Amino acid sequence: MGLLTKILEKLGLGTAHAATPDIRATGKKPGITGTATAPPPPRVVTPATPAAVPVVDVVAQLEKRAADNPQKLNWKTSIVDLLKLLDIDSGLADRKELAKELGCPPALMEDSAKMNMWLHKEVLARIAANGGNVPANLLD
Repeated sequence: MGLLTKILEKLGLGTAHAATPDIRATGKKPGITGTATAPPPPRVVTPATPAAVPVVDVVAQLEKRAADNPQKLNWKTSIVDLLKLLDIDSGLADRKELAKELGCPPALMEDSAKMNMWLHKEVLARIAANGGNVPANLLD
């Protein structure tokens, strides 16, 4: 499980919208590939119909977590604070792993401050893309 998936799950934004293969079209059960003398027929995959993505009040969740936290954490500007609020390791190695997962440009990976700024914006954008209400001013 990737770090982005953990972030989304902590916010109630799981991977429920992923396409599921439809095995009914092949008439075969998973794991059965046919006989040894003939190749199996091509598998037909029908993606699930995309459903409307429900909006999750991420801002309210994070503000509540910040208010309940004894540390003064500012999730709106800091990726470290955002990860801490979500009880996800925020060490440099973990942030670099997340940055690689999200496709951070290599030049930014060499400067942790630049990487952190890119990572914060990218994580918020991914949260928004998955149904989280992120204010537009945080996505600029």
